[in-house]
Amino acid sequence: MAKRNCVIVRAHGRELDQLRAEASSIAKRSKIDWWIERGDQGTHFYFEDAEAKKAFAAVCDNRAIEYREGMSPPA
Repeated sequence: MAKRNCVIVRAHGRELDQLRAEASSIAKRSKIDWWIERGDQGTHFYFEDAEAKKAFAAVCDNRAIEYREGMSPPA
């Protein structure tokens, strides 16, 4: 299975809203799509581009939000 561009975070409320806004902004600047899904392990942020995923992970680091890389759902 190929490496995917997913970041999983455990965030709720305003913090999750802020992360959605950041993801949207990153995707817009990169001219790519992104999407979000909730899962048992947290909220999954998917990006079409590895650089966008890295930029989002940096946002999480800057905000001291724990995250981990995840896998995209099967096609």
